[in-house]
Amino acid sequence: MPRALVLYVRWVDALNYRIGRAAMYLLFVLAGVLLWSIIAKAFFRPPLWTQEMAQFTMVGYFVLGGAYALQLGANVRMDLVYSRWSLRRQAMVDAVTVLTMIFFLGVVLFGGIESTLYALEVGERSRTVWRPYMAPIKIVICTGVFLMILQSVAFLIRDIAHLRGKDI
Repeated sequence: MPRALVLYVRWVDALNYRIGRAAMYLLFVLAGVLLWSIIAKAFFRPPLWTQEMAQFTMVGYFVLGGAYALQLGANVRMDLVYSRWSLRRQAMVDAVTVLTMIFFLGVVLFGGIESTLYALEVGERSRTVWRPYMAPIKIVICTGVFLMILQSVAFLIRDIAHLRGKDI
């Protein structure tokens, strides 16, 4: 395999590993927001922002950790016959299915970018009482989808390398 492709796979793996490990800590942020919500409702005036902030934090956790989950193989795979196939056949099927995933993620990213640009242009805000700006969470979503596309391309390169008899 060309050195540039090997470097790409290693770079994407390292990037998604670091971002995924950092995204794991968003669960602590989520717990803090929910804890504050509980305390504030019990002793003070209920805050308007905690429910939506918890939702935004959870979206960030899932989307930024998505590429890391793909990297670790933590995604759900229906394994009725897959495990019985040879590694070469698995790589062939994976190469085809990853193309489908890249197409799907590309469509999601395209729509996400359009929605983000709209949110930035008009200053879109949530329709809740708190009314936070929507652009930051949309940027996070687009970033996470882009990272999943990068990881999917790395999978495709790995599958092609395996089909050629070389592992990365």
